[in-house]
Amino acid sequence: MLKIISLFTLTALAEIGGCYFVYIWFKKSASAWFLALAAVSLMLFAWLLTLHPEASGRIYATYGGIYIVVSLIWLRVIDHVKLSTFDLLGAAIILAGTAIIIAGWRNG
Repeated sequence: MLKIISLFTLTALAEIGGCYFVYIWFKKSASAWFLALAAVSLMLFAWLLTLHPEASGRIYATYGGIYIVVSLIWLRVIDHVKLSTFDLLGAAIILAGTAIIIAGWRNG
């Protein structure tokens, strides 16, 4: 399960990073190199999705949970926004649901 969670985390970071580079370029009038970084990051994201070990619907459902949690971590670490109790509770519930779906892969 640790390998799967690590792959999902890398996938989420590639997707969030790609979108963030576009945001920086657009909102902060950064260099066009940020668009190149965004393109590379989003291509990495798409490629990483192909490495996941299960049917696409389950991958996207599980990935969605990990994506939300990684997004909250990004919010805290990169954007320096303090997470609320609701953020943390929601993340815990999402992780529980994600773990249940991953556990079901072996039984499905």
